[in-house]
Amino acid sequence: MTTSKNFAAVDWCTGPDRLYFFFREKNTYARFDIGDNKVLSGYPKSVDEHWEGFDKTAADLRFGFTTTSPSWDGGIDTLWLFYDDGDTPSVCEFNQRYDKAVSNTPVAQSKWAKLLPYYYKIVGAMCNENNSKGYTYWILLNDGNYLTYEIYSTNLQVLPLKNSPWDELTQYQGRMMTAALNDYPTFDTYFYIFLNDNQYLRYEQGAKKLFGPYTISESTWPGLLTD
Repeated sequence: MTTSKNFAAVDWCTGPDRLYFFFREKNTYARFDIGDNKVLSGYPKSVDEHWEGFDKTAADLRFGFTTTSPSWDGGIDTLWLFYDDGDTPSVCEFNQRYDKAVSNTPVAQSKWAKLLPYYYKIVGAMCNENNSKGYTYWILLNDGNYLTYEIYSTNLQVLPLKNSPWDELTQYQGRMMTAALNDYPTFDTYFYIFLNDNQYLRYEQGAKKLFGPYTISESTWPGLLTD
């Protein structure tokens, strides 16, 4: 029987679309390439010395997600890694093109300051790409609510999961561990919500439907639970 693992999942958009999984207990991480549908060989690796400018352990990491800024040469993808620096909620701005950190800042002093009251409830974030207002993120909480955050206006709303497109998640709110976005599928965008007992859910953004729970295994996430 596979032992349940405690990890944080984050998405990555520069180059081949992928997800990174940070395993908190062993301070290791794995790279899951979406196109190849597997963890690359040679993983997991130690977090130490593999994330330039981010010198924290996997146990310090709470959640993370990618934003993309418009640019003349194709856009700039930034991975935001939210972590505990002692007792201080902090965020690392990690440039995906150059594969290194740009800054490490207390959340209270960052562009994400409005998230601070909800920091310890956040499971993950989904870019709502169908929103006419531009870059809006739906931020999933573990208390039966979610946030909508407009990245340019910094307008934030707290909304209940119940009677929302995420209504079905209410029954899993006590089990949700981490979440990450996959915008690779041709006809939809998938938001994966990982549960704390080696199961996961798949929310299809365009269809507004939730599927699962499914068991994490070698057939669903090849290589993910390999030590």
